[in-house]
Amino acid sequence: MINDFFNWCVLVIDIVGDITGMGYELTNIVLFVILQPALIILFYVLWRREKNKNDIKNT
Repeated sequence: MINDFFNWCVLVIDIVGDITGMGYELTNIVLFVILQPALIILFYVLWRREKNKNDIKNT
């Protein structure tokens, strides 16, 4: 089951790489080295901003 899921993910990345012309390796780098960390940082910043707004309202 895990191997099937992994192989499906590899297939999706391969298809995206073919469609965009980047290839599998570059698509993998863009997804997991650039986009994923950028989204994590973005959501952390948005969460902290909202938390600070709530802290200011409660004081």
